[in-house]
Amino acid sequence: MNRPLLITMGDPTGVGPELIIKALLAGAFDNLSRPLVVAGDTGVLRRAARLFGVTATLEALVSDGLGTHRLTLGDRRLTVQPLSVLDAEALRYGVPGATCGRAMLDYVVWGCDRCRDGAAAGMVTAPISKAAIHLAGCPFPGHTELLAERCGVGKVVMMLGGDRLKVCLATTHLALREVAAALSTAAILESLRIIDTAFLDFFGIVRPRLAVLALNPHAGESGLFGDEEARVIAPAIAAACAAGIDASGPHSADTLFHFAAQGRYDAVLAMYHDQGLGPLKLLHFEDAVNVTLGLPIVRTSVDHGTAYDLAGTGQASEKSLVAAVKMAEQMAAQHQ
Repeated sequence: MNRPLLITMGDPTGVGPELIIKALLAGAFDNLSRPLVVAGDTGVLRRAARLFGVTATLEALVSDGLGTHRLTLGDRRLTVQPLSVLDAEALRYGVPGATCGRAMLDYVVWGCDRCRDGAAAGMVTAPISKAAIHLAGCPFPGHTELLAERCGVGKVVMMLGGDRLKVCLATTHLALREVAAALSTAAILESLRIIDTAFLDFFGIVRPRLAVLALNPHAGESGLFGDEEARVIAPAIAAACAAGIDASGPHSADTLFHFAAQGRYDAVLAMYHDQGLGPLKLLHFEDAVNVTLGLPIVRTSVDHGTAYDLAGTGQASEKSLVAAVKMAEQMAAQHQ
């Protein structure tokens, strides 16, 4: 069976629905090796189609548990698993509320469970509203934590990447003043193990070359600018190497990315958010993909939020969504 890829529609009042329709109409999904199923709301998707001057007709399919309706948009078709029946015409862009929050959660949970039970090959998530899912009673701050808990995984690693550069994060959304205290040798070592395993399992790279960044300028300059390199990061790298992982560093961030972008490394482990994602977005601002490493399933996502300022205009770029679908396709082919 050629298991499908899933796209969870995301916030019904954000750009997710229109990005799916925009990519479909542009033919971005025409040559996929797998069927595509959207977990979402047919009414919201039909409203999104009208942004592009297209009237979508709805057809019910024989239920197979993965896509029970099909939207026809001219010569394009989109299979949909309808998991909410929202009053699409009453929705205001950028104002999701608890009902939309519940719908967003339902899309993600359904998609995750279909990947876990083997019915789907992977999932691509459109952006959600953290505030709205909290209103709906979700105790998690976002997709990643929800998926990790549902998959029974204690730790995952956030990776953002494109063809030229892939960056993983040792810490994610922390105030800069909290980063040093959050780093530990054990946590960095565990991150390196997760990255090493995931690159083999999902990208087919045996013994990937992992560059580990320093925290401080000039890698601490022999302790003049901080001792985290010698005290925390270097021991983690040494332990990883002893375990057969090809890890090097700590590298000074101001020079390392030049070599990483040239292909010397398969991935970079950055110590904090902006240290890694600034260079990444310089190269891959429109087509970066967010990948959750450490899950037993394929999960990719767009590298942007709900973009309420653009929602309903049809002007938001679909490039990150298309890149996320194509990376999920590649990962699913490797992770049979």
